[in-house]
Amino acid sequence: MKSHLPIRPELRDWILTTTRAGHSVDEVLRLMHETGYDPRQSRSIVATVLNMPVSALDAHTQAPKVQQGRRTRHPEPPRMTIDGRSFNVSTCIERPIVRVLDDFLSADECDVLIEQAKPRLQRAKTVDSGGKQQIDARRTSEGMFFGIGESPLIKRIEARIATMLSIPVDHGEGLQVLHYLPGQQYEPHYDWFDPEQPGFAAITAKGGQRIASLVMYLNTPDSGGGTAFPEVGLTVTALRGSAVYFAYDTGDTSSLHAGLPVTKGEKWIATKWLREWPFQVSPQG
Repeated sequence: MKSHLPIRPELRDWILTTTRAGHSVDEVLRLMHETGYDPRQSRSIVATVLNMPVSALDAHTQAPKVQQGRRTRHPEPPRMTIDGRSFNVSTCIERPIVRVLDDFLSADECDVLIEQAKPRLQRAKTVDSGGKQQIDARRTSEGMFFGIGESPLIKRIEARIATMLSIPVDHGEGLQVLHYLPGQQYEPHYDWFDPEQPGFAAITAKGGQRIASLVMYLNTPDSGGGTAFPEVGLTVTALRGSAVYFAYDTGDTSSLHAGLPVTKGEKWIATKWLREWPFQVSPQG
């Protein structure tokens, strides 16, 4: 269970700062133990501050020790310019880590992505416990994937993302375009993979754990279709060219999010997921 004891603000800030700097949960617990904290109390405090189930924290501490992978640099407000493209970082939340980016894509980039995706749309799938694509009733849209560097436009967008987040292009999964009609949605879910799933090892064999997501809005629906973060009461409005970035660690329940139903018109988005290690695609995809 999580801690019900008061947590000093300076301790909370130290835990958040230390983990965001790339130190593992194991290291945080070790340092707390060295300064006199009871191990059980330390686990409860860290789970509370990081908004993690204690079971997920235990997965961190009991799993075989492996080198921690790369983490993204979060977009910095108020404005960034990358390769001639300027955009505002208009909203910043620290728990979960969320950034709203205005005009991340140009109108032409949005239109071309939609046109290139249309002929290849299929019922959108999710990743099952064995690492394979599956139809999921929670996700009712159509979608497709572009290959890494598939076209000059894809290369340009991938390079922009990589520069913004200070992470190599090959740490990203292929860009996915999704199309939603009225009533279609993606119910609340996490993008990180649950280490308690039977197929966790297979899912993360290619590129390791997901560490961040970027959802880019390719059009403005007439009504609905925003991205909701119910744990913090935030809904990001779907506006053509804008994007929402969010980062997370394994077990971060505050990163729960949903693609809200389109109530009028249609919605087109492009999604990029980032991994802690270079992402390798098998010959079967």
